[in-house]
Amino acid sequence: MTNEKKFEWLLRIGVAGEFLGHGLLAISGKTDWVGWISQLTQVDSATATTLLILVGILDVLVALFVLIKPVKPILLWAAFWGFWTALVRPIVGQSVLDFVERFANWAAPLALYFYYRSKNL
Repeated sequence: MTNEKKFEWLLRIGVAGEFLGHGLLAISGKTDWVGWISQLTQVDSATATTLLILVGILDVLVALFVLIKPVKPILLWAAFWGFWTALVRPIVGQSVLDFVERFANWAAPLALYFYYRSKNL
């Protein structure tokens, strides 16, 4: 395997792991995230939980696409979603450092997108 292929697969595994992990946490109804959804959207806890489960399912699907057949629009979505979910931390009252420490959540899918774009894949 070439170094370039190793680079690609490391990014794919990293992005997939991030989205799989977050997706499974969302599907399990992570309490903090339910609260954040309620806080940001003014919906009740039951609705927030349902929304979180749907988001979790989408995150798992993103992970599967990245592993099986990366698609550039999905990678752009992953970068946007990674940026937004990192940005939510200071919006809901956490430190801005909670946003900074999650830069890889959006930078890795964006790097993978630009890698594929450079290869015209």
